[in-house]
Amino acid sequence: MKVVICAGPPTSGKTTVLKQLIKKLIVKGHRPAFLKIDVQFAEEDELFAKEFNIPTKKTYSGELCPDHCNVMVLGDAIEWAQRENADYFIVETAGLCLRCSPYVESTLGIVVLESTSGMNLPRKIGPMLSLADIAVITKIDLVSQAEREVFRSRVLEAARNIDIAEADALHGIGLDSLIKKILNIQDIAPPLFLRGNPPVGTCTICVGKKEIGWKQHFGVVRSLETDLFYQGE
Repeated sequence: MKVVICAGPPTSGKTTVLKQLIKKLIVKGHRPAFLKIDVQFAEEDELFAKEFNIPTKKTYSGELCPDHCNVMVLGDAIEWAQRENADYFIVETAGLCLRCSPYVESTLGIVVLESTSGMNLPRKIGPMLSLADIAVITKIDLVSQAEREVFRSRVLEAARNIDIAEADALHGIGLDSLIKKILNIQDIAPPLFLRGNPPVGTCTICVGKKEIGWKQHFGVVRSLETDLFYQGE
């Protein structure tokens, strides 16, 4: 089974891109399964099940960041997709952390970026972009040619070797290179590992400590005037 993990900021067009992708895979005789990871509301699984008659699931990250939730549930999800006899497993994640990578070794990582979201967006989203294999830039019909070129250069500035597909995803225009890349990826080969390094240290805020101020926390911390340092035993 081949695995594709798609991340991107909210409203960037991830679901629209994946709808075109799933449609192409089915036409070519493949059997995709789909998982949606979000924070508190999603209906893409229901829409895809109804439109394409494919196995779908969703999970809400709740107290976890979506990227952390992705790490926790992906092992079970892959086993589920294999039981469903899928040959492609498509994962859509909210990917809101901006410090973690949602991508996994031996899978294809896709980041979807909205060209109307500002020229500096590629500089702000960290490993979600820098560790992806391909960036799909959507809504290109809504910006000028100059804006498209600047946005593209900023993407390459953040991820020098990434492939780029500039697309009008609503109409399926500009996605041929993405489809070709997906058809050529290799099957997953367990054991699977997260691509890139998780954040440094254990965050006491993430584990529920609510006090304000670095003096109230331990592990890797920082103050307003200093860089990261370690506090505690």
